[in-house]
Amino acid sequence: MAGLGAASLALGCSKKPGSTGSATNAEQAAGVVPTFKDSTLLPPDIKGVRPMADGYVKYPTSLVDAVTEKAITSGKPVTAVTPWWGPAPPADNRYVQAVGADMGGTITFSVQDGNTYGDKLNTMLGARDVPELTCIPGWEIQKLARFSDGVHVLFEDLTPYLAGDKASAYPLLAGLDTAAWKDSVWGGRLMGVPFPTDTPYPTALYIRQDVAEQRGVAAPTSLDTLYEFGRTMTNPDRGEWAFGDIFLEVLQICGAPGSQNGWTRGADGKVVHRYETDQYKRALEWMARVYREKLIHPDLASSKGGDVTTLFKGGKIFSYGTGLGSWKETQREMTRQGKGFNMQAVKVFGADPDTPPVRWAGTPSIMWTFVRKGLGKDRTEELLRVLNHTAAPFGSKEYELQNYGVEGTHFTRDANGAPKTNDVFTKEFANQFIFLGGRPAVVVSDPDLPHYAQDVVGWGNDATKYLEKDPWAGIKVEVPSEQAAIQQPTDDKVTDILRGRRPLTDFDKVVKEWRAAGGDKARDFYAKVLADNGR
Repeated sequence: MAGLGAASLALGCSKKPGSTGSATNAEQAAGVVPTFKDSTLLPPDIKGVRPMADGYVKYPTSLVDAVTEKAITSGKPVTAVTPWWGPAPPADNRYVQAVGADMGGTITFSVQDGNTYGDKLNTMLGARDVPELTCIPGWEIQKLARFSDGVHVLFEDLTPYLAGDKASAYPLLAGLDTAAWKDSVWGGRLMGVPFPTDTPYPTALYIRQDVAEQRGVAAPTSLDTLYEFGRTMTNPDRGEWAFGDIFLEVLQICGAPGSQNGWTRGADGKVVHRYETDQYKRALEWMARVYREKLIHPDLASSKGGDVTTLFKGGKIFSYGTGLGSWKETQREMTRQGKGFNMQAVKVFGADPDTPPVRWAGTPSIMWTFVRKGLGKDRTEELLRVLNHTAAPFGSKEYELQNYGVEGTHFTRDANGAPKTNDVFTKEFANQFIFLGGRPAVVVSDPDLPHYAQDVVGWGNDATKYLEKDPWAGIKVEVPSEQAAIQQPTDDKVTDILRGRRPLTDFDKVVKEWRAAGGDKARDFYAKVLADNGR
């Protein structure tokens, strides 16, 4: 998922919905979230250091039926919209048909380009024209200035269906992480079904390890060596550039804060935004230099819309930042081509050898699925049964079907019985059901990627040492709409500076404009949240 990198998100729990922003201690959400019922079927092969998920190297020799009754009983097709960062799947889709049949009916997906998903959402939400199930990533919610109001207008309150022991009717939904459920509360009501994160990290810095090794270039371990990597790997005459946009990674390398949309508490105890820190300025200046020296692919540097993943797979760039969810799909596709492609996340490092980095932590849920309001009790319960089906854990037949498709059509089995997917799977699979509903977080290897679980969990366990301390941890903050409204325009101005359309000296002016437009009000809001909670 290429979009998993906006920043850590703070969404969700307040006693009254509103656009002025409010916050409630997370424990006050306990009364509206499901009573947890562990649905784990198998002990892990690799233990994750929390909040990193556990890893599984071996595929189970026998699978269980996690759902014994059909989810869809009305005969009416279910409509849904989900994002995807890859080629659009065909409408006549055997994978979707097979999972739908297992659920007892038809799921009609509108799969939208993840890179422009926010535009699609703005159009749908603005027109109040949403399907029965709408998947919305957290980083898109962050950009929707009045979402805390709109969520109650457009979507069904799930509290009467899932609060406490009521969730026993949907036992697999009750198996989702309680922290993710608490993240699903807006205005004191349970409004969405969460997709729990399997790693706490929105992004990682990736390199083409295979190419770097062929050329004798070491993985970077500091800001200086990252720059040298860029210089060494860039050769315009061969159509090669080192980087995609890695600004979010550079911000973390430099130690800029990321919690609560960039807010943190300084050494003096005062609330400060990352725009106002020396670490942010250092990252900005370094990144502007990389753009100026043309170490970033020109299609990306000029906003022509080049696909960063395609460029990375094609050997046109050799490093970029993206979400950890993108790792498996990209590596699996290229491994199947048998060309020695090796995508690896770089071990976390700081700007200088003696300066520790920070790693931003996302919320316990990456995205949410919302049920359209006003469908009636029977249909809402039917849709929740669909989402209960998608929450099937690793080791179940439902998990295998949703993640690998149909044996003989989408995959074969290796000597150990593990699914080995084929080109039909690659064409038809777009994480449709995985994005549609949550599932207990795990990291799973497969025959195409035998070392994947070790690589991801190993990287994550190391990165956990550098997780940023969030002063608002345990408090669910509903972001003021005024702050959400100024975020994108300010980031656009920063992008202009990075790409040389405005001078670096304009940054102080940008920050001054941001403060006047709502930044200082947001500072007062976040400081009050801390004070109100005795911090």
